[in-house]
Amino acid sequence: MDQQDVLLALGQVQEPDLGKDLVTLNMVKDIVVDGESVSFTIVLTTPACPLKELIRRDCEKAVRQKAGKDIEVNVRFTANTSSNRAGGSPVLSGVRNIIAVVSGKGGVGKSTVSANLALALAQGGAKVGLMDADIYGPSMPIMFGVRGERPLMVQIEGKDKIVPLEKYGIKLISIGLLVDEKSAVVWRGPMVSSAIRQFVTDVHWGDLDYLVIDMPPGTGDIHLTLVQTVPVTGAVIVTTPQEVALADAKKAIAMFGQAQIKVPIIGLVENMAWFTPTELPDSKYYIFGKEGGKHLADQYDIPFLGHLPLVQGIREGGDKGVPVMMGEDGISRKAFTDFANAAIRSIAMRNADLAPTEIVEITV
Repeated sequence: MDQQDVLLALGQVQEPDLGKDLVTLNMVKDIVVDGESVSFTIVLTTPACPLKELIRRDCEKAVRQKAGKDIEVNVRFTANTSSNRAGGSPVLSGVRNIIAVVSGKGGVGKSTVSANLALALAQGGAKVGLMDADIYGPSMPIMFGVRGERPLMVQIEGKDKIVPLEKYGIKLISIGLLVDEKSAVVWRGPMVSSAIRQFVTDVHWGDLDYLVIDMPPGTGDIHLTLVQTVPVTGAVIVTTPQEVALADAKKAIAMFGQAQIKVPIIGLVENMAWFTPTELPDSKYYIFGKEGGKHLADQYDIPFLGHLPLVQGIREGGDKGVPVMMGEDGISRKAFTDFANAAIRSIAMRNADLAPTEIVEITV
């Protein structure tokens, strides 16, 4: 068996999400054939790829079918996180994917979803930042247990930059880290827009695979400022199953689908899908209705990223500064991990199938 035989074998292995074989996608590197041993590297589209073991098994099977069942197959993995940003954009140039987490209304758990999505991505091996863009109601300092801490300033290429805090393996910035939490943020629209631009241009984010942005509820100035400042890879819509939340989620979907904005929807996640009491872990009570988010995703033909339960541990973890992805709640951790895996796959498919993201130019 030689390198060409290995390529022929791996040409039969499909990347599960992208629908093409590994060789065509240029994902196979560093093939070494040494007697009865074959080794090679698969370049994944993200370090947090949830299908890594499936790809490994398929590769081993394909090579053994070509060379014999006794051949030793060593599959290594590396990652080059996919990105579909337009070339030459100087804004957040080291960030490969910018993900806005949005909701049409408050109270649906958007910040909880943002925090645990970021943590799940980081636990998969990705470099992740989390920007709390909810200027009027910043909650990340509480959820990450960093209340009262202040970010440092450094000089980079002659410019003063804010250094994000680092907690649980991710970089974090929030207006709650810069102002006294006892003081209300009473700002007009232009001041809020200026703060968002500062979070983008004056924060030293460095190289990231994903920057998750926790947006404020609704559709307004901050959302427009964001898409006019950075090339947003896509938006994750958060809703609960109830009709009131679904009606507002439709507005968020419609906003990003407008002709002058055109930010792709990565998918929709249904939070508080059911209530599970701690003492009855196998019970599900559909307090806010059932499958409303799933039906909405089907209606608008956007990816459905999963259901997240309403359990006491999620609330307790957020209040204690230990998000559920850092805790021991198996049910909730699995739900958020499955959701993050679905989001990763949807982002990879978005980058493979859709046009590059560009900064939006809106003229009124």
